[in-house]
Amino acid sequence: MRKTVRLLLVFSFLTLLLGAAAAVYVALIPISLPREQVEFTVAPGGSLRTAAREIAASEVAVEPWVLIALARLMGVEASIKAGSYQISRGTTPLELLRKLTRGDFTQAELTFIEGWTFRQMRQRLDAHPHLRHETRSLSEGEIMRMLGVPEQSAEGAFFPDTYLFAKRSSDLELLARAARAMQRHLQQEWQARADHLPLRDAHQALILASIIEKETGRDEDRAQVAAVFINRLRLGMPLQTDPTVIYGLGDDFDGDLRKRDLLADTPYNTYTRRGLPPTPIAMPGLASLQAALHPAASDALYFVARGDGSSHFSRTLADHNQAVRRYQKGGRP
Repeated sequence: MRKTVRLLLVFSFLTLLLGAAAAVYVALIPISLPREQVEFTVAPGGSLRTAAREIAASEVAVEPWVLIALARLMGVEASIKAGSYQISRGTTPLELLRKLTRGDFTQAELTFIEGWTFRQMRQRLDAHPHLRHETRSLSEGEIMRMLGVPEQSAEGAFFPDTYLFAKRSSDLELLARAARAMQRHLQQEWQARADHLPLRDAHQALILASIIEKETGRDEDRAQVAAVFINRLRLGMPLQTDPTVIYGLGDDFDGDLRKRDLLADTPYNTYTRRGLPPTPIAMPGLASLQAALHPAASDALYFVARGDGSSHFSRTLADHNQAVRRYQKGGRP
């Protein structure tokens, strides 16, 4: 009887030893791939079994039971992270499992450019091949409601930057990140703003920054342009800035701003209406936010483009008219 028990124990031990050796062998043998690199996606909300089947169905020649057994053996069956992944030849099932539990995603990127409108942002979002398009059929208002700010205009609400994301991420998640980034920068700059600015709140600062963004791309001129608009707001003068008029014209703008356009009253016509327009007109960058809240110490009320990307600033209308003749009319009266 004792001999039988000993034999059973030895047999069980050898079975466990062989099983462990087999598990190690399976875990450390490179997975067969049809090419040098293969990408696959693990959908959110699925079980370990579902994830293993998705991986096996995407040209990654690993049996689902292998991943399931390894995950359970390591106690990580609940740690698989959804997302897009890429593996190369030579990857073992153990390395694959570690990649899945770390969330070592394949990343894509998307850049939002300073001065873009929300329409331009959406065009770039909708065209991106590695995003999951959840907002394509939604209106601007619906998008802002889903972001939790239904009362806010989408224009200017997102921070221009290069965003990295896992492939097959939601475009709504990307917009949420960009919106949080804008609010973070805006609130930081608003808290550090110069004293006695004629701006009621941070939203007005955002509107002004968007105008500055469209008026100049030169860092050296931003604070001077901001000073002109701040001075005009203090005096109650119309801002008289063409980019707001163009924004208000929308699809009616054909690329040539005419006198009749400057006279066509819209909420964004800063020639016919005093003060700031009701919303931003574009997506301002950090430099424009800083300029709006830290304008130069200047009493200039006018500026005109020199033709080389820079601007000439004037304190009086007479000086401004002279600068216009010099830089835009070739010296003609």
